[in-house]
Amino acid sequence: MELSLASAQDIDTWMALVEQVRDAFPGLETSEAMAEHRATVLDFMRNSAAVCAADGERILGALLFSKENSMLCFLAVDPACRRQHIAQKLVSFMLTQMEEEKDITVTTYREGDPNGAAARAFYKHLGFSEGRLGEEFGCPVQEFVLKRPAAGQR
Repeated sequence: MELSLASAQDIDTWMALVEQVRDAFPGLETSEAMAEHRATVLDFMRNSAAVCAADGERILGALLFSKENSMLCFLAVDPACRRQHIAQKLVSFMLTQMEEEKDITVTTYREGDPNGAAARAFYKHLGFSEGRLGEEFGCPVQEFVLKRPAAGQR
């Protein structure tokens, strides 16, 4: 498995992975939403803000991030490849691309929603802590924050 910044040539295999997991993500229910997501992913790719874990031509994991907002925007792993630490490796790679002293945020399902149980446990395992409640794509979510020490506090 190889981790790298994704490029436009990866879009078809990236979207094949998204198609497998789309039911777990609010806002990807329709073909129009998937087309919009594809355009968004291409923007992230052009901005060197898309990371993929690939095995040959197959993408096993995908992550989108925003350097400007210090945010993990999207993270998915092929259901057949879970429990292989792919998501953890993707997040570690992303962190090398971010400003070191800035906290990182991500949103996921709120506590009590079965769709978010694994993601919430994963983010907590990585050191993220629960933050404010919100809503995205009409779905109740909770922000998680990874506190990062300031340059003089390491």
